[in-house]
Amino acid sequence: MDVRLLGTGSADGWPNPFCTCASCTSERLAGRLRGQTAALVDDVLLLDCGPETPHAAQRAGADLSRLRHVLITHAHPDHCAPAFLLFRSWVGDEPLDVVGPAPVVEQARMWVAPDSRVRFRVVTPGQRVTVGRYDVRVLQAAHGEDTVLYDVASDSGRLLYATDTGPLPDATVEAVRGAAFDVVLLEETFGDKADHGTDHLHLPTFAVQLRRLREVEAVTDGTDVVAVHLSHHNPPTAELARRLADWGARVVDDGTSLTGATPPPAHPTRTLVLGGARSGKSREAERLLLDRVDVTYVATAYPADHDDEWSERVRLHQASRPASWTTLETIDLVALLRADGGPLLVDCLTLWLTRVMDAHEAWDDATWTATAQKGLRDEVDALLAAWRTTTRRVVAVSNEVGQGVVPATAAGRRFRDEMGRLNAMLAGATEDVRWCAAGRVTAL
Repeated sequence: MDVRLLGTGSADGWPNPFCTCASCTSERLAGRLRGQTAALVDDVLLLDCGPETPHAAQRAGADLSRLRHVLITHAHPDHCAPAFLLFRSWVGDEPLDVVGPAPVVEQARMWVAPDSRVRFRVVTPGQRVTVGRYDVRVLQAAHGEDTVLYDVASDSGRLLYATDTGPLPDATVEAVRGAAFDVVLLEETFGDKADHGTDHLHLPTFAVQLRRLREVEAVTDGTDVVAVHLSHHNPPTAELARRLADWGARVVDDGTSLTGATPPPAHPTRTLVLGGARSGKSREAERLLLDRVDVTYVATAYPADHDDEWSERVRLHQASRPASWTTLETIDLVALLRADGGPLLVDCLTLWLTRVMDAHEAWDDATWTATAQKGLRDEVDALLAAWRTTTRRVVAVSNEVGQGVVPATAAGRRFRDEMGRLNAMLAGATEDVRWCAAGRVTAL
């Protein structure tokens, strides 16, 4: 199955032609313009047709003269611009199927003559129809009334076209159980904007839908997952691509052809996220595992009962995590790393080291004896050995404390040095090390 993405943008495209925000400006400087989302399958079946789609097909080198079937998700003008029917009638009258919810067919009928060879078909969620050589399942969307999604299968592959929609209805997820799609085109409209209040997805909810589709084996390691319906609420493409890659998804340019099998996404086992205070490191660590349901969040802080302000911080932190995650308060990281199980998110190694130094009375010169030093080294070495050999997916957060002023006390200098050594040793045994500063993330 050849799937050509004629457009990957939202209704206003990306960049928005009237906008000068950082995202739009970055995309313009890169020479990248995204039109309204539409996909052409095998040059004969078109999914959605906005006002820009016919010309986008020509710019992509696609031949629409072979088009025989058009599946439209809903009647919004960026997905349903039926004037293409009139333009097509001026150069030929080959048979054409137009499939969609009732408002789509109602709009499209006005653009064809009574004796036209266009065949209209009204569909509703739950139907299964044959369109040419394609077996099409019509799925429910979370996008107001009269919006559908399409599961399109043929002898050469299977595609899920899922735009526009908010979080997928349970019935839709169940309907694609075991589908093992070759290609999934899943909308991701609002990027980091969580308060949009619309029936669309943003980055965190996109990750959750991927998790749900994986749980029912609709998405497998061989599925090419591509984010579509992109708007300027997203970070620029390079940053968006980096974030999507962590979930086994990607972003492509308009005109890209998705043909043939894709290699399974490569995921690291170990990730170390470094940064200063409020640099975004915890948010980055949590984001990495948003598409996983079986995460154990390992909190290494002291119990917060003694400090009301700290208790409130902990409460807010816990409330921000997915409800499906499990929280475990412990500093026994070695046992967790050696055990089999789901992903671990350790937040953070700085507090782990603090508590280990407390246990070995490492703060005062009087107690910083050879025995205490050996005890601390042994605990660090055991952690490093377990980190190197773990088979679990693990993401750990740690503070970079050595870039400010030199601490005024011997205890502060000792902690700075020990933290630096621990970070350096773990980074040397880690395939994915990330540095956070001002909310931006750089791979080291």
